[in-house]
Amino acid sequence: MQKLLSYVRRAADDYHMIADGDCIAVGVSGGKDSLTLLLALANLRRFYPNRFDLKAVTLDIGFPDMDFSPIARFCDQLDVEFILEKTDIREIVFDIRKEANPCSLCANLRRGALHNAALAHGCRTVALGHHQDDVIETYMLSLLYEGRINCFLPVTHLDRKDISVIRPLIYTPESYIRSIAKKVELPIVKSTCPADGNSKRQEIKDLLWSIERENRGTRQRIFGAIQRYPLRGWERTPSADSLPRP
Repeated sequence: MQKLLSYVRRAADDYHMIADGDCIAVGVSGGKDSLTLLLALANLRRFYPNRFDLKAVTLDIGFPDMDFSPIARFCDQLDVEFILEKTDIREIVFDIRKEANPCSLCANLRRGALHNAALAHGCRTVALGHHQDDVIETYMLSLLYEGRINCFLPVTHLDRKDISVIRPLIYTPESYIRSIAKKVELPIVKSTCPADGNSKRQEIKDLLWSIERENRGTRQRIFGAIQRYPLRGWERTPSADSLPRP
C-alpha cells in the first residue's frame, strides 16, 4: 500500500491534481484499475496536505448479470459514498445504433454520463483509473493507427462543464495494480460486454509485451519519452524528481 500511495501522491503533486476542498468523483467501473484508484485515494485523503472529499460513481450500462453490490460494500468499508447511476447506454449502442465497432461510441456516452453524475452530486473533479500502461498504449495507438504523437493528459479541464478530469495512477504500472488487486482481494465485477477485450488496444498491448520480451525496459523508455519530450500537458513541475520505478 505504501508503494501505491507513493505512485499516486507523486502524480498528484507533479501535476497539481488535487486542490484543497476538492470533491472528487471516482469513476468506478468494477475493474481492478478503478477499484485500486478508489482504494488509493481513500487512504491518501487521511494525510494529504490538501483536504478533499471522495465519492464513487458507478454507471450501470445495462448489461445483464452485473451485480454491483460488492462495490457498494467496499465503499462502505472505505467510508466513501457510493452512487449507482443507471443509463441506457447498452440499448443505444447495441440495439438502436447496432454499432459494428461499439467501443468509441460507448466510451463517449459513458464519459458524458459520468461527468453529469459527478456534477449532480457536487463534484467538479473526476478521477479516472488510467495507469502507466494505458498511457503507453494510448500513445502507441495514436502513433500507429492515427499517425499522430498524442495521448490523454494527466489533468484535463473541460470548460463547457467546468469540470476537471485527473488520472492519479499514471505512474502506477498495471502489473503492480494486478498484484494489489489480488493481495487485498478487491471486489472486481467482471464486465459482461460482448466487445470486452476485443479491440485495437488489446492488439497494441500484445505487441508491446512482445517487444518487451526482447528489449526489456521498452515500456519505461516510451513513458519517459512522453515526459521528456514533453507532450503538451505532460510538463512536470521544475522540482519533480525522476519517475518512480516499479
